[in-house]
Order: sequence, then structure tokens, then C-alpha cells
Amino acid sequence: MSARTHTRPHPAAPAPAGGMDIRLPWWALALPALGFVTLLLLILNPADAHAASGEPLVAHVFERIQGLLTALVP
Repeated sequence: MSARTHTRPHPAAPAPAGGMDIRLPWWALALPALGFVTLLLLILNPADAHAASGEPLVAHVFERIQGLLTALVP
């Protein structure tokens, strides 16, 4: 006994002129960005940086950025 094949009611949409149309879901960009920010904040935690005797300029700038980020996040 032969099985019926299912046909699409509408023809497939034509491909764009540039080639394939690839769309990412929102979380495909949000999750790596969230992971990067989380690791950056863990690395730049000034509470754990007691080994240096003087305050380098870069550490001070990162402390300011972290302070701004914590002020923005409720």
C-alpha cells in the first residue's frame, strides 16, 4: 500500500538576492553578551585586588565603570 505525500499549500518563499537568509534568535546574542559582562565584572572586582601597593590608572578607570554599572542596575 502506498503512502500519500504531503505537499505544501503555498510555494516556498524565494531566497533573497544576496543568498541565504539567516536569522538568529534573541538569546543567541544576549547569552554570550551576558556571559562576557559577568566574567568582566568578576575579573575587575576591586575587592580582591590587594596585591598591588599603588593604585594603577587602569584599575581606577575600571572601578569607575563598575560603579556606573552597579548604579544603573537596580
